[in-house]
Amino acid sequence: MVNDTNLPEASRTYSYLGPSGTFTEAALAQVPEAQGQVWRSVNNVGEALQDVVTGRSTAAMIAIENSVEGGVSVTQDALATTPGLQIMGEYLVNVNFVLVARRGTTLDRVKIINAHPVAYGQCQRWINTHLPDHEHIPASSNVAAAATLFNGSIADAAIAPPAIVQHYDVELLAQNIGDNDRAVTRFILVGQRMPASEPTGSDKTSLIAELPEDEAGSLNSLLDNFSTRGVNLGLIQSRPIGDALGRYRFVLDIDGHIRDERVADALLGIKRFSPHVIFLGSYPRADGIVSSPGPRYSNEAFTDARDWLRDVIAGKPPAD
Repeated sequence: MVNDTNLPEASRTYSYLGPSGTFTEAALAQVPEAQGQVWRSVNNVGEALQDVVTGRSTAAMIAIENSVEGGVSVTQDALATTPGLQIMGEYLVNVNFVLVARRGTTLDRVKIINAHPVAYGQCQRWINTHLPDHEHIPASSNVAAAATLFNGSIADAAIAPPAIVQHYDVELLAQNIGDNDRAVTRFILVGQRMPASEPTGSDKTSLIAELPEDEAGSLNSLLDNFSTRGVNLGLIQSRPIGDALGRYRFVLDIDGHIRDERVADALLGIKRFSPHVIFLGSYPRADGIVSSPGPRYSNEAFTDARDWLRDVIAGKPPAD
């Protein structure tokens, strides 16, 4: 990471949820193109995405899903309401947490904890066991939670990443306080809309779609567009649209790339069905898993079916 002053014009800026030491920064460190470029610390997802929209940053790294808490609603809602964005890649970071305080603080004196809501949710078992009478103050990031201990906060302690001890002179009260030692957070690198990349064979496509009307079977009709084409869903999560009770949009991750015939055909079906569809991007999977749809759903099967239909319409005799 470098500062944003005295840089050549060719330098690029990447926004991330800061300050330095967050899991988001660890995700950005996995992006080869970001090495040696400007890393801009921001306070929230909205600020990060506005950096991209305005052109201040080339891309922004934001959290989209956690293996314990599920989808990050603030990110999903921001992607649904901020036009012109596209996911360029996804990155996985193993997460765990420590409890830190000002020097001289002991665990029995902790009554108020500062923590990011997602981190707080992932440490509930430990907190409720060891600090059953605590109060919680939400923080904008995991590192910011610890930083506020030195800025007049009434909090006695903070939940933070283990690397916090490298950035602040804190008392380490407890380690490995996460409820799940295999917890993983998925981050996405978001840039401005651009032409679709070439498929790698191990890809994911993300989109948001609304139901045309609230009636029995509507969601099943939406999902049929994928199942009938052999497209697997990796994530489906509902989020309120906000204009009326009972109105929801669905955040979807599917296996495959928009240039895959089965995926493209499914998206055409979604577009015909849904009154509002947002394509968020096709990008390489972080886990490298290759999707194997089977011969009925291969690119060749779709191409052959279209060729057959064209020949039938043209009155050509069937091929031997």
